[in-house]
Amino acid sequence: MTGLKFKPQPQHQEHQPGQQERMNPPPESFMHRYRAAGKLKDKVALVTGGDSGIGRAVAIGFAKEGADVAVIYLEEDKDAEITREHVEAEGARCLLIRGDIGDPAFCRSAVEETVSQLGRLDILVNNAGEQHVQKRLEDIAPEQLERTFRTNIFAMFYLTQAALPHMRKGSAIVNTASITAYKGNDELIDYASTKGAIVSFTRSLSQSLAERGIRVNAVAPGPIWTPLIPSSFSAEEVERFGQNTPFKRPGQPDEVAPSFIFLASDDASYMSGQVLHPNGGTIVNG
Repeated sequence: MTGLKFKPQPQHQEHQPGQQERMNPPPESFMHRYRAAGKLKDKVALVTGGDSGIGRAVAIGFAKEGADVAVIYLEEDKDAEITREHVEAEGARCLLIRGDIGDPAFCRSAVEETVSQLGRLDILVNNAGEQHVQKRLEDIAPEQLERTFRTNIFAMFYLTQAALPHMRKGSAIVNTASITAYKGNDELIDYASTKGAIVSFTRSLSQSLAERGIRVNAVAPGPIWTPLIPSSFSAEEVERFGQNTPFKRPGQPDEVAPSFIFLASDDASYMSGQVLHPNGGTIVNG
């Protein structure tokens, strides 16, 4: 399906983060075409938002490369179980952890559970996020503003603070930014603002951790076909999703996950503070 033949069908889901099983056509997030080379053998990774979309593809890709994976998800139990089935089918262990990363106490317990159950922590992928469309800045309620920042950027502080005592030289942190950090979005002002903060967080943290031998990078996807899309936009907007890219289509999670695998592996041993841009050909600076 990947390529020019892919086109979203009009659809909408009322509740975020959305259910992947309800999407038409379903996202490609099982990494079927990916060829692994043992790049993450014997590693343990913690992936937020790993129940679906990009996070699912990353979790399965990591498993293909030899890593055991802990997956944090909000509430989509069925999607999370599907992720676990595919991770375990690769011969890896998979720990599912249900909860809200906006809660610092939950973040601490999730990291401790990961280390307790899987034995160590080598890779942290801060991927989970949320967005809420508003036509005007004045329509962004304080509750929405606080919630978006708490999920998208505060949680990265909470999880990374909890994870760092367990990480060692050679460990890697990969954050999910967005093309909106560079281009902006007139209907996602608070979301785009958090993504800009993530870029700055990545660059600053990379400098802070350089002497400890821990690399910090980010991936800034363009329009990717994930459950967040039909749960954010109207059916008509979903049908047009991704048409404004040079490739004239949205990307698939499977097309984004290899960027995370590269940054988490020793192939990226001389990279820190950088951002990769799987975005369908749009040129951005940074």
